[in-house]
Amino acid sequence: MLDYLKMDLWSPYLVGGGIGALNILAVLLSDRPIGCSTAYSRTSGIIERLFRGSKVRDKAYYRKFEPVVDWEVMLVAGIILGAFLSASLSGEFRAETVPALWRERFGPDPFLRIAAAFVGGALLGLGARWAGGCTSGHGISGTAQLAASSWLAVICFFVGGVATAMILFGARV
Repeated sequence: MLDYLKMDLWSPYLVGGGIGALNILAVLLSDRPIGCSTAYSRTSGIIERLFRGSKVRDKAYYRKFEPVVDWEVMLVAGIILGAFLSASLSGEFRAETVPALWRERFGPDPFLRIAAAFVGGALLGLGARWAGGCTSGHGISGTAQLAASSWLAVICFFVGGVATAMILFGARV
């Protein structure tokens, strides 16, 4: 098993099955499907509470999504830890601010890369909250429940991803 964890590429079928099993466990144990975007909202509330105290709870949004460490926040922490362990075990981990593909297309400036990543992340977060879920919430959990809105969201994710790759990197489909 440890040899499998050290592989550069994992079987998409095995990983997909694992994610499906995780989704089933989440529903069975918590009566909620997996999703991550609410974890970012809760974390922003936790950070804001450090500076503003209990006034955070006066906001309508944080009355609906209480700023606490819940299982979704721990899921995001597990994703980060798992990605780090996977990259480390396979020998592929390397710290870089400007990946090679970005450098070829836009140059070596790390500040441009960090600014683009920040703006892109903020837009993704806004879109996820606006759509009522992220790629895991809609793409994994919503499609498993055969929710039409989730299938539409996933189609839009793919169209947006392909369009963005074509615009930024001149990719051809």
